[in-house]
Amino acid sequence: MKAQIGIDLGGTKIEVAVLDGQGQFMFRHRKSSPSHSYPAILNTIAELVTLARQTLALPAPTVVGIGMPGCLDAQTQRVRGSNTQAMNHQPLKADLQHVLGCEVRLENDANCLALSEAMDGAGAQAQVVFAAILGTGCGGGVVVNRQLLSGRHAIAGEWGHNPLPWPRAEELNIAPCWCGQTGCLETWLSGTGFALDHARANGAERSAVEIIQAMRHGDSSATASFERYVNRLGRALAQVVNLLDPDCIVLGGGMSNVQEIYPKIQAAMQPYVFGIQVNTPVLAAQHGDSSGVRGAAWLCR
Repeated sequence: MKAQIGIDLGGTKIEVAVLDGQGQFMFRHRKSSPSHSYPAILNTIAELVTLARQTLALPAPTVVGIGMPGCLDAQTQRVRGSNTQAMNHQPLKADLQHVLGCEVRLENDANCLALSEAMDGAGAQAQVVFAAILGTGCGGGVVVNRQLLSGRHAIAGEWGHNPLPWPRAEELNIAPCWCGQTGCLETWLSGTGFALDHARANGAERSAVEIIQAMRHGDSSATASFERYVNRLGRALAQVVNLLDPDCIVLGGGMSNVQEIYPKIQAAMQPYVFGIQVNTPVLAAQHGDSSGVRGAAWLCR
């Protein structure tokens, strides 16, 4: 099988990868994302594909797979629901096919994570995989029998823009999400949301990484912020189990690297799962931050 080119189009970086027929990396390279400029995003993707081709002496591709925040509206063929807001309402697929001169297959970035991990990652032995990105934003994807579940409106698994379930009184007064709704999981469970919650509680701004480091050094306020985060994640994943009952849940994105989450998450989910002793495995993405770009490359098959 010929080489497959994938692009992970993120808010902070754009990455290209080339996989061989066995799903192994032949090449990968990333650049900072010019997330506030749509023309610059197109140019960066074209530069990365050209770099990959030149490095490996590849012929012109017939198809390129791209994972992106948001999705392509089935009716308008324009981007909607992307937290890289410069892309919203843009004909991304048509523009990229013009720039790259080949077919482009677009999927939500969380779908690409789910596909990568269901094919040969943490969920490789599972029939139903739910995957969530806990990064700059917060999204989800579903794979059933190694096939992506996109849905009628291409929003299947759009977990991050459902509200935090079983909210407490202090969780009701929060600024709206960028999408216009209030209480979205993205405002609580993304790395950004975690940092904002800590700032609201303590009046001091720290990055998610700094808060976790402080927790590991015994900082009580950072520990309290982390415990709130795990409780909210538990509620949110319990809702997934109640609705979908997946064989496993895979976490990706920066917050998925916080290993202290995994010993605590089953107990955090248990009070909210309907009528059973929950034993759904919650696993870190086996391919880490490579999963998004690997899943994009899998789209070429």
